[in-house]
Amino acid sequence: MIAKPIEVKALNDYSIFVEFSDGLQGTVDLQHLAHKGIFLNWDKNNLFSQVHIDSYGAIAWNDDIDICPDSIYLQLKGLTFEQWKQQNPN
Repeated sequence: MIAKPIEVKALNDYSIFVEFSDGLQGTVDLQHLAHKGIFLNWDKNNLFSQVHIDSYGAIAWNDDIDICPDSIYLQLKGLTFEQWKQQNPN
Protein backbone atom coordinates (compact mmCIF):
# COMPACT_ATOMS: atom_id res chain seq x y z
CA MET A 1 0.00 0.00 0.00
CA ILE A 2 1.26 3.46 -0.88
CA ALA A 3 1.67 5.80 2.09
CA LYS A 4 -0.92 8.49 2.74
CA PRO A 5 -0.21 12.22 2.72
CA ILE A 6 -0.15 13.78 6.18
CA GLU A 7 0.89 17.34 5.29
CA VAL A 8 0.71 19.55 2.23
CA LYS A 9 1.70 23.19 1.74
CA ALA A 10 1.57 25.49 -1.26
CA LEU A 11 4.88 26.99 -2.33
CA ASN A 12 5.80 29.53 -5.00
CA ASP A 13 5.45 28.91 -8.74
CA TYR A 14 2.79 26.20 -8.51
CA SER A 15 4.85 23.84 -6.36
CA ILE A 16 3.68 21.98 -3.27
CA PHE A 17 5.51 20.44 -0.35
CA VAL A 18 4.08 17.05 0.65
CA GLU A 19 4.90 14.72 3.53
CA PHE A 20 3.67 11.13 3.60
CA SER A 21 2.96 8.77 6.51
CA ASP A 22 6.11 6.73 5.83
CA GLY A 23 8.34 9.81 6.19
CA LEU A 24 8.82 10.51 2.48
CA GLN A 25 8.65 14.22 1.84
CA GLY A 26 9.56 16.64 -0.88
CA THR A 27 8.55 19.34 -3.29
CA VAL A 28 6.57 18.65 -6.44
CA ASP A 29 6.35 21.11 -9.33
CA LEU A 30 2.81 21.32 -10.71
CA GLN A 31 3.47 24.20 -13.08
CA HIS A 32 2.75 21.93 -16.06
CA LEU A 33 -0.91 21.87 -14.93
CA ALA A 34 -1.30 25.61 -14.29
CA HIS A 35 -3.32 27.63 -16.80
CA LYS A 36 -4.91 24.49 -18.28
CA GLY A 37 -8.47 23.20 -17.97
CA ILE A 38 -9.82 23.08 -14.44
CA PHE A 39 -6.45 24.23 -13.09
CA LEU A 40 -7.13 27.73 -14.49
CA ASN A 41 -9.02 28.22 -11.24
CA TRP A 42 -5.79 28.12 -9.22
CA ASP A 43 -5.35 31.78 -10.17
CA LYS A 44 -8.78 32.84 -8.88
CA ASN A 45 -9.10 34.08 -5.30
CA ASN A 46 -5.65 32.78 -4.40
CA LEU A 47 -6.97 29.20 -4.65
CA PHE A 48 -3.59 27.54 -5.18
CA SER A 49 -2.49 28.56 -1.68
CA GLN A 50 -5.53 26.76 -0.21
CA VAL A 51 -4.24 23.26 -0.90
CA HIS A 52 -5.17 20.69 1.74
CA ILE A 53 -5.74 16.98 2.27
CA ASP A 54 -9.44 16.28 1.83
CA SER A 55 -11.57 13.78 3.74
CA TYR A 56 -10.76 11.09 1.14
CA GLY A 57 -7.00 11.62 1.43
CA ALA A 58 -6.62 13.43 -1.90
CA ILE A 59 -4.47 16.52 -2.32
CA ALA A 60 -7.20 19.06 -3.01
CA TRP A 61 -7.95 22.72 -3.50
CA ASN A 62 -11.74 22.59 -3.48
CA ASP A 63 -14.52 20.11 -4.35
CA ASP A 64 -13.63 20.30 -8.05
CA ILE A 65 -9.83 20.23 -8.07
CA ASP A 66 -7.74 17.43 -6.59
CA ILE A 67 -4.76 15.27 -7.44
CA CYS A 68 -4.28 11.61 -6.59
CA PRO A 69 -1.68 11.45 -3.83
CA ASP A 70 -0.36 8.13 -5.18
CA SER A 71 0.93 9.87 -8.31
CA ILE A 72 2.65 12.51 -6.17
CA TYR A 73 4.19 9.81 -3.97
CA LEU A 74 5.54 7.91 -6.96
CA GLN A 75 6.90 11.11 -8.49
CA LEU A 76 8.80 11.88 -5.27
CA LYS A 77 10.13 8.30 -5.23
CA GLY A 78 11.14 8.57 -8.89
CA LEU A 79 9.22 5.41 -9.73
CA THR A 80 6.52 4.33 -12.12
CA PHE A 81 3.61 2.36 -10.66
CA GLU A 82 4.98 -0.81 -12.27
CA GLN A 83 8.39 -0.30 -10.65
CA TRP A 84 6.79 0.39 -7.26
CA LYS A 85 4.60 -2.74 -7.61
CA GLN A 86 7.67 -4.90 -8.33
CA GLN A 87 9.30 -3.58 -5.14
CA ASN A 88 6.10 -4.05 -3.11
CA PRO A 89 4.46 -7.27 -4.29
CA ASN A 90 2.00 -7.54 -1.38
